[in-house]
Amino acid sequence: MAGVALRSSAVWRFVKLRSLVRSSVPSLKFHTTAGPMMGVTVQQFEQAKTKLSTLKNDPGNEVKLKIYALFKQATQGPCNTPKPGMLDFVNKVKWDAWKSLGSISQDEARQQYCDLIGSLVEAEGGSSAQVAATPAGSGASYETLLVTTEDNITTIKLNRPAKKNAITTEMYNEIIAALDQAAKDDSVITVFTGAGDFYCSGNDLTNFTKIPEDGVEAMARKGGDLLRKYISAYIDFPKPLVAVVNGPAVGISVTALGLFDLVYATERATFHTPFSQLGQSAEGCSSYTFPKMMGNAKASEMLLFNKKLTAAQACELGLVTEVFPDSSFQSEVWTRLKAYAKLPPNSLALSKQLIRSMEKERLHAVNDAEVERLMERWTSDECFNAVMSFFQAKAKL
Repeated sequence: MAGVALRSSAVWRFVKLRSLVRSSVPSLKFHTTAGPMMGVTVQQFEQAKTKLSTLKNDPGNEVKLKIYALFKQATQGPCNTPKPGMLDFVNKVKWDAWKSLGSISQDEARQQYCDLIGSLVEAEGGSSAQVAATPAGSGASYETLLVTTEDNITTIKLNRPAKKNAITTEMYNEIIAALDQAAKDDSVITVFTGAGDFYCSGNDLTNFTKIPEDGVEAMARKGGDLLRKYISAYIDFPKPLVAVVNGPAVGISVTALGLFDLVYATERATFHTPFSQLGQSAEGCSSYTFPKMMGNAKASEMLLFNKKLTAAQACELGLVTEVFPDSSFQSEVWTRLKAYAKLPPNSLALSKQLIRSMEKERLHAVNDAEVERLMERWTSDECFNAVMSFFQAKAKL
């Protein structure tokens, strides 16, 4: 009975320790002898630690344990300390959380740590972009992106992890601006990736529920103009463009991949284009790039019949360049990208021009045709009913 009482007391103390992780994190020192960070800089990691202490709301014990474990993994690597005794309840729970991360790399742990803190800040109404980035280049700042330049690589990270990086109208405009900035800066290559567990869940469908006073037709025209400009930014981008697909990708985040020069994916990534399910049609030049890449039959399975591909299937069809184990994804990919960024920049840019020049005019024409078709779709009853059915089904879950 005494042992039960001790354990009960320990449980009670653990639940009451509101600041368990916040008070633990600052006392853990960053190991500067570790290898260089790949996706997250030292400054970004330190900013995330600072933001953690400013949270107004208690995120709960489960989240605090995750933060603690990621911090330990990021700064010390996989758990290598003896397991605490059964009566040392608090330390045992913390040890279990750290141990559960297994062999994920320190780079990946730093990335997940910053992403998690960013999502907590965003949930409290702040901008998660403030957590982990000093804007690159001209000093422009973004609300929905993290844009940084390091080691000759400009990274554009979609940063709405709480919404699975769904793209809002504001986000479209910010991505266009970020691509323009990256085209003009001193970087050699530009990388797209997502914060959190998702690469991107496609359009934020609330974009289709905000009907302006001048009606659906005006909304469709504005949306079409924005989409045309958005895809044109990819078509005209002068430097090597690389997608680092860190999780599931949906809709326009998938179709635009046909305009990238390299696509690296984690093994847990999936690729889904549910256009007909939503009463819509293909975009991102996919009506041209997908059949060219994978053949008409396989392209139709995706674009007409909503087939979701695994990362391995996407690689077999040519949509993805290479698939990596999730545990080593970030470290392997960023090691490779840093090596690419040391190549002669003019040679890379001019070689890309040669590859793209024969197709650029065709791609712009395809983009125009797809946008015109989508504007028709957006004003149709069929599209409206399909989107409403989606929201109704989601509400029942």
